[in-house]
Amino acid sequence: MSSNKPGRSYKELLITIGPAILIIVAGFWVAYQFVAPPPPKKISITTGSKTGTYYRLALQYQAELAKEGIELEVLSSSGSKQNIDRLLNNQADVAFIQGGTGNKEKTLQSLGSLYYEPLWIFVRKEISAEKITDLAGLRIAMGAEGSGTRVLATELFSLNKLNNQTAQLLPLSSLNAASAITKGQCDVALIVASESSEVVQQLIRNKQIKLMQLARTDAYTRLLPHLSEITLAEGIVDLEQNFPPESVSLLSPSANLVVNEDFNSALVVLLLRAADKIHHKASLFSAANSFPSNSFTAYPINEVAERFYKVGSPFLMRYLPFWPAVFLDRMVVMLIPLLALIIPLGKIMPPLYRWRIRSKIYRWYKELQEVDDSIHQLPLSPQQIDSLKNNLLQIQNEVNKVQTPLSYADQVYNLLLHIDLVKKNLKAIEEDQAQ
Repeated sequence: MSSNKPGRSYKELLITIGPAILIIVAGFWVAYQFVAPPPPKKISITTGSKTGTYYRLALQYQAELAKEGIELEVLSSSGSKQNIDRLLNNQADVAFIQGGTGNKEKTLQSLGSLYYEPLWIFVRKEISAEKITDLAGLRIAMGAEGSGTRVLATELFSLNKLNNQTAQLLPLSSLNAASAITKGQCDVALIVASESSEVVQQLIRNKQIKLMQLARTDAYTRLLPHLSEITLAEGIVDLEQNFPPESVSLLSPSANLVVNEDFNSALVVLLLRAADKIHHKASLFSAANSFPSNSFTAYPINEVAERFYKVGSPFLMRYLPFWPAVFLDRMVVMLIPLLALIIPLGKIMPPLYRWRIRSKIYRWYKELQEVDDSIHQLPLSPQQIDSLKNNLLQIQNEVNKVQTPLSYADQVYNLLLHIDLVKKNLKAIEEDQAQ
């Protein structure tokens, strides 16, 4: 008997576990359909003018994402309105959006507010004004078409019944507005920008221009919930010169990072980690670690972003580089077939394999038992004895062809011993009948 060749064992093992392997592969294929797609290696962000704060901040995001192998393309724009349109038309993946410039776009989600973006109302020094209504009859730069400044100015002017009939409204960008009010070509300039904006820094130190102390800010924040009341504290710009000479109340929307609802979840985390590095510091209007925040958002907060604000980065991203963490996180879904299929199959396969091997041996016991039963049906004719001998020889030959692993060889040899025992019984009966 040549039953111990390794190739035979492997063949039998493969026949046994082959269907199980196919089932597992099919399970993995089905599970893979639910694996989130890998993050793209290149995304784009739409900002504002190249001289504005949004564009400058986008360059900082670009540097942070580059550290993780993500290329961020920075696109300049005319302002929040164009940024929203680009997101809706899939012309950009991420956008800086001024709070209050849009909230009806159901497919957009906020990753959080990044900082206060005050409305600075600069007036010529000789002008006395505390209310929006006091600006009637003046030349007012209210922001370029499509800009967040223009959207907010339009809201405030509408509440105060200020329009082209009661004032001269000029569609000037922040840069052009600063130039116009400096040269005396307009009386008032409305600018929505962070305190670090070059335009704001230029105007706030101009002795011919002053910052308007806006009255009734409580009323505006209630009528326009996307606005917050903030205070430019006395002397905070320049303590030595005590500038401003008194605290000034300002209205402020917040700058938001906005994406489409299908934006890759891993990149959401990466953007928020970058935002935390860039915006966590204290400013003139907020304490350290006030931003980024899930408050003051322009759109409903993204689900992944909401979880980030509660518990921080996902577990794997805390300890692994970005791409290995993303790969392992995506592959977690593949554990479902691993647990649902491999564990049960692992319990079934060994008994099934044993049964297949033993069945190749036990089937000949049936044949042998039939021969043994026939031997005891005495008397036996010479023809019957010869037929039974042939049957035993055939069984023995077939058993010798049985291929089994070494661990089951003893059962084959036991069967051969039993065949030999039946042959001896038959020989004894033949000798008894011959006497």
